[in-house]
Amino acid sequence: MAIATQAKYDSEEEAMILDMVRTLVAERVAPRAAEIDERGEFPWDIKEVFAQNDLLGVPFPAEYGGVGGSFVTYVKVVEEVAKACAASALIIAVQELGTLPIMIGGNDEQKRRFIPKLASGEFLCAYALTEVGSGSDAAGSMRAKAVRDGDSYVLNGSKIWITQGGVADVVTVFAITDPSKGPNGISAFLVEKGMPGFSVGKLEKKMGIRGSPTVELNFVDCRVPAANLLGAEGEGFKIAMKVLDKSRPGIAAQALGIAQGALDYAARYAQERIAFGKPIAQQQGIQFMLADMRTEVESARLLLYEAAAKCDAGAPDTTEFAAMAKLKCGDVAMSVTTDAVQILGGFGYSTEYPVERMMRDAKITQIYEGTQQIQRIVIARKMVGKGR
Repeated sequence: MAIATQAKYDSEEEAMILDMVRTLVAERVAPRAAEIDERGEFPWDIKEVFAQNDLLGVPFPAEYGGVGGSFVTYVKVVEEVAKACAASALIIAVQELGTLPIMIGGNDEQKRRFIPKLASGEFLCAYALTEVGSGSDAAGSMRAKAVRDGDSYVLNGSKIWITQGGVADVVTVFAITDPSKGPNGISAFLVEKGMPGFSVGKLEKKMGIRGSPTVELNFVDCRVPAANLLGAEGEGFKIAMKVLDKSRPGIAAQALGIAQGALDYAARYAQERIAFGKPIAQQQGIQFMLADMRTEVESARLLLYEAAAKCDAGAPDTTEFAAMAKLKCGDVAMSVTTDAVQILGGFGYSTEYPVERMMRDAKITQIYEGTQQIQRIVIARKMVGKGR
């Protein structure tokens, strides 16, 4: 049964979680959102609020210290937080992103060693795939290398655009272990903070999500225990691709939350702003904009929840639905926030109002976790094949 025909909540547990999240967002996150953006610093206080209320462990099995919530519940949590603060929503989304490789490729010992600390918020994590010449072409242009030396691997290389990389306690790092095998020569490693040869480099100054640190990571003769290899040698790229099926809906949820937050604010403003003797919400031009915005947000939500339901079910078409959800929600976030700024007019362009921040935050959802162009390639190839 499609998610669109289901009740608002999948369970009483989900209803309780989301009610709690809305309260936390209203009382703790929303009042800090503008300051987080202005200062451009990681909001440790918000991270602690999430950890204390088990929000970082929502998508992880209870067996490993998580909440054991459904993936549908997880994307709804991210959505709710993103309505007020996209950077804060990333704390939850990146915790899932960085832990997924362990869930997918880790053995039981690795899962028991890391996931409970990640689920509780004792540890933060990050995911390091992108390099200077290796963004959308992650497999073909990777340069980071790891060479086996006894009971360790010696890792050399750099990663860029790593969300939460500067505050993470453990990072999943992808590196070439056999250059002759192409994508099948890439392996995944768990690199822990403090390992000799591992350092944090440049902190990016970004247009949006300023409260989420995006950094360069450097590895110079960094020794990583062989026990920190995820899966077998050469399985790294396969792990990375499986991660995307569940990380893309997380970013789609962030995008949807941004769009809904902007729509809510614009609708309230339109009912209060008087022009030509009446609220601008009574002007047909504004009404048509709001109607289109609402329709786009609701269609994006249905597609996202369907994709999340397919993640829960392990459906064979999860990959294309994850790509479609990310594509649709990212584009809707950009268009709706832009229209929200337009509805507020000059005030929309001012930092005193949240919609300009939402518009800046929305843009990244069309870029990371695979650009919108990459999503279209993924979708099309599932329809007609890769070709030559």
